[in-house]
Amino acid sequence: MTCGLFITGTGTGVGKTYVAALIARGLHAAGKRVGVYKPAASGCEPHGGQFVSPDAIALWEAAGRPGTLEQVCPQRFAAPLAPHLAARAEGRQVDPQLLRDGIAFWREACEIVLVEGAGGLMSPISDEDYNADLAAEFGYPLVVVAANVLGTINATLQTLITASTYCDGIDVAGIVLNSPQPATDDPSSESNADELARCCVPPLLAAVSHGGTFDREVDWPALGGSD
Repeated sequence: MTCGLFITGTGTGVGKTYVAALIARGLHAAGKRVGVYKPAASGCEPHGGQFVSPDAIALWEAAGRPGTLEQVCPQRFAAPLAPHLAARAEGRQVDPQLLRDGIAFWREACEIVLVEGAGGLMSPISDEDYNADLAAEFGYPLVVVAANVLGTINATLQTLITASTYCDGIDVAGIVLNSPQPATDDPSSESNADELARCCVPPLLAAVSHGGTFDREVDWPALGGSD
């Protein structure tokens, strides 16, 4: 099976897309054929008579524009809600089979696939599925993006506990501590990295400053199962 990583977060707004795009950009620059897949997106913008996902565009651009935007994100909805609710607002439904089938193109065309979920690990992505269901079925280790803010230790540990128990356990490659907002006077931002490294069994892979890049080199293909 093509190696890959499933990018999830401790919640909404933690910077999953930013981190996933950083990974994709680095892999593409290293000459890898990298696929990017966002099974469903909400909060999309109208363009040319259809909805476009800014997250999908960011991933696609970072990966060197492989495939098409339709293949990056086949199911797109306007309302800034969980995808199944955004679809319902349009009189539609998220297609659970397409969530799964849409990854086939990337597995066949690329050396490594980055999948970005919608919201946190237990956020619903269809009437029947959570992001965790797709992560378990795709079989890719999780990269957990945590926001460098007060409360991130609790939120990260809750995500890791969920991953360890859901569907008999989902492998976690590690944690990326991201700063989605400019620096503030939040004193926890100075200690969160050390605390995550101390408290969590999966490793802290890297930290990312606001608008910056990883503070250390990470072998993403190896984490995703590449030989």
